[in-house]
Amino acid sequence: MIKCPFLFLNCFEYLILFWFKLKELCNITELIEGKGRRFIVDDVEIAVFKVDGKVYALSDVCPHQHSPIILDGFIEGDFVVCPVHGWKFYLKDGKKENGYNGLKSYPVKIQHKKVFVEVSESKFRW
Repeated sequence: MIKCPFLFLNCFEYLILFWFKLKELCNITELIEGKGRRFIVDDVEIAVFKVDGKVYALSDVCPHQHSPIILDGFIEGDFVVCPVHGWKFYLKDGKKENGYNGLKSYPVKIQHKKVFVEVSESKFRW
């Protein structure tokens, strides 16, 4: 099997990461269960949470006052709760408790204990 630039990836895995524009964040062991951690990827602030062994990536900016505080939120079931406003956001898709849009969510891939996230460009609709 041919190895590619990343020692832990084979060529097929490397092409998938390249094609889907996945960015490496950290090793999964660096995430603390139930606590948020901030990453900035392509100028986008992301809050990453590990809950029950699963990893979720959401926008770190609360839509109420556009503050980067979601990483400090606390986990309540399947939700992260904004520490200032008390708004609840579903970890899987970022929607608010009532089903309305809330936070942008980002696809996460775990490969060889590395956490990757796909961050797409934000397109403004003026």
